Amino acid sequence: QVQLVESGGDSVPAGGSLRLSCAASGILISRNYAGWYRQRPGKKRELVASVPGGGSPNYVDSVKGRFTVSRDDAKNTLYLQMNSLKPEDTAVYHCNVGGPFGNWGRGTLVTASS
Repeated sequence: QVQLVESGGDSVPAGGSLRLSCAASGILISRNYAGWYRQRPGKKRELVASVPGGGSPNYVDSVKGRFTVSRDDAKNTLYLQMNSLKPEDTAVYHCNVGGPFGNWGRGTLVTASS
């Protein structure tokens, strides 16, 4: 059974930083597409950053230069380092492994207040 458990969400002032973690079990992140999505209030879920199984990270334009996606294969964990947070980054952040029709975590709330 696949489980993805996110952690690290918090409420911070604008300009602050957070690191999100997604611990995976039952599936190897290193062998699959993995990414972070977010759902802002009143908006559809959108891709923020992704790491294809053997490729380079990709980012939505609005977070380039501020967010960094990475993974620790030994811990089977996906990370999202978020710096210079803006109020518009406020959202529930979800971990995904295997693509949109794959496996999802329940999400962790990030709030950046002005």
